[in-house]
Amino acid sequence: MIAGPLPLPACAGDPYPERRDDASGSGGPAAGWRVWWPSALRLRAYRRELALARARADEWHQLDAAAWGVRLRDLRARLMRDRRDAALRVEACAATESACRRVLGLRPFDNQWIAALVLLDGQLAEMATGEGKTLSAGLAAAVAALAGVPVHLMTANDYLVRRDAEMLAPLYEHLGLTSATVCAGDGDAVRRRAYRCDVVHATAREIVFDYLRDESNGARPSSALQGRLERLSGERPAPLLRGLHMALLDEADAILLDEARVPLILSAVRDDARHRALLWQSASLAAKLEAEVDYRLQPSQRSAVLSATGSARLAALAAAIEGTWLNARHREELVATALAARHLYARGRDYLVRDGEIVIIDPVTGRGAEGRQWSRGLHGLIALKEGCKPPPETETLNQITYQRFFPRYLRIGGMSGSLREVRGELAAVYGLGLVEVPLRLPSRRARLPRRLFARPAQFAEALAARVAALRAEGRAVLVGSASVAESLRISGWLGDAGVAHRVLNAEQSREEAMIVAEAGRPGSVTVATNMAGRGTDIRLDASVAAAGGLHVINCQLNRTRRLDRQLAGRCARQGDPGSAEHWLCLEDFRRGEEAASALLARLAGRISFHPGGRLAAVMVGAMLSLHQHRSERRERRERARMLAHDVFWEEQLLFGAHRFTGGWR
Repeated sequence: MIAGPLPLPACAGDPYPERRDDASGSGGPAAGWRVWWPSALRLRAYRRELALARARADEWHQLDAAAWGVRLRDLRARLMRDRRDAALRVEACAATESACRRVLGLRPFDNQWIAALVLLDGQLAEMATGEGKTLSAGLAAAVAALAGVPVHLMTANDYLVRRDAEMLAPLYEHLGLTSATVCAGDGDAVRRRAYRCDVVHATAREIVFDYLRDESNGARPSSALQGRLERLSGERPAPLLRGLHMALLDEADAILLDEARVPLILSAVRDDARHRALLWQSASLAAKLEAEVDYRLQPSQRSAVLSATGSARLAALAAAIEGTWLNARHREELVATALAARHLYARGRDYLVRDGEIVIIDPVTGRGAEGRQWSRGLHGLIALKEGCKPPPETETLNQITYQRFFPRYLRIGGMSGSLREVRGELAAVYGLGLVEVPLRLPSRRARLPRRLFARPAQFAEALAARVAALRAEGRAVLVGSASVAESLRISGWLGDAGVAHRVLNAEQSREEAMIVAEAGRPGSVTVATNMAGRGTDIRLDASVAAAGGLHVINCQLNRTRRLDRQLAGRCARQGDPGSAEHWLCLEDFRRGEEAASALLARLAGRISFHPGGRLAAVMVGAMLSLHQHRSERRERRERARMLAHDVFWEEQLLFGAHRFTGGWR
């Protein structure tokens, strides 16, 4: 067998298709023959299939417009009769390539088609940044939609949703397919029309919440039989979605892993004066307690623990307040949350204030997570700390995590530039295999030795000098930082040294595309938080490429190796020149949560070494490896705990008909 079959649409009698617990794995039976093949054998099979599709595409491309349309209608008719014929997938790919060349003026590269075929097989493709994931996803979506499979194509934010949909719309239209976008602020009528299209571009968050609304409103039946009976009786409300057929994920690791720890909660607003009073009282009482006497902070867990002295003092302070404050457990929980909000959540690192409201900063992307709120009164207490009006209390109607949601798709595929480190977890939780797509051109990225600085002042002086020297060479520079506050601190260092630069963080998210577009010009310096700007290309001017390309300086202590690779991947794309280096300060490790890392930092602080010497590189390598190994292990455990909690929530409250059966295949 050379080509796999196309994904099958759900049974026409099921009004809301999705995977049930007794269904096969995420990739479906059609993908099973590829999952266990070695990567080299799978790539060989994809190349053979691609060679056939290219030959057929040349035949398609020689047809005039009328003959092309007739042949397309004939192909779609054959697809509706038999989607199990592997040759039909080759023909559908040929038609899609021909359409791409006709209306977009693009001839997809081999690696883009290989990634698209991996997605069609319901697997994950590790594709380096800048290799053209947008077009690969569009090719896969078009081929699947030709077979009658509705596709949800998900990306990082609304800007990228609109950009990708606009770019790919002519391709879909030429193939006789419909497409639409779903973005924040769209009404139910707009969403319902969009989901009736063949291809829908949206963020994962929007689709998950629409699924939860369907479930809470009773629009999503618990079984196909129930749906048919309710449809005949006219009792079931019209759903927003039309089921979970096929999902294609851009930056799949961010969605499936990094954001998997955040429960998505559908809630209803309940403006309660009593709730606001509790927040005020909690904040007031917390301000009267003394650190290390009445309470102890636990930064690693973002919590505060009252001592016996603190519990007694709190009881005395709250004695005059009635209601909830008479219960020892409730008052201690409220005040502990207020202490955490007061001391453990920092503006510029965890949140920012925008238009009088608290906006959470996504720790993965560095972007503002509009609409997201902390629970248990924490969001309101932080608002009080910043002098903002607390948001109204909310009542939870339904919730789910990505770990529970995505296995419900009949087929799911995804792409990212950093998946190999987590392939085991992705296979265990989602049943997804991984194919590493080769680069189109050999990489020209130069990796420079790591540098370790003893003091922040030494770090600041060296960074400003390094950036100024690179600017003088005509290079473009990207400096990666860990948080909004850290990006502003680095900006201050560069400003004091007279180095012109731009800052890209959650506060500038609305100007993100413009800042990124200018980041490849000669002498441009961009200070960016974490992965702000991820998903958009930094295009180099010819003179910058001639001078050596974009230079990336990673100044952040990342939790995982994937984040380091993602930032370095911003330079030297598609055969362009570029270089990357990693700079850290001992203070980064001293503030860390791992005792072993802090011990190594103290040891390094007692050793006299040059920041760029061999000893410094060895020390920073050891500390970084230890820190990231422990952080990755802790995050895996946290995701497993969140999955177990989500299962418990669903089973206890009887939301939906899904039941946990011991693990996801």
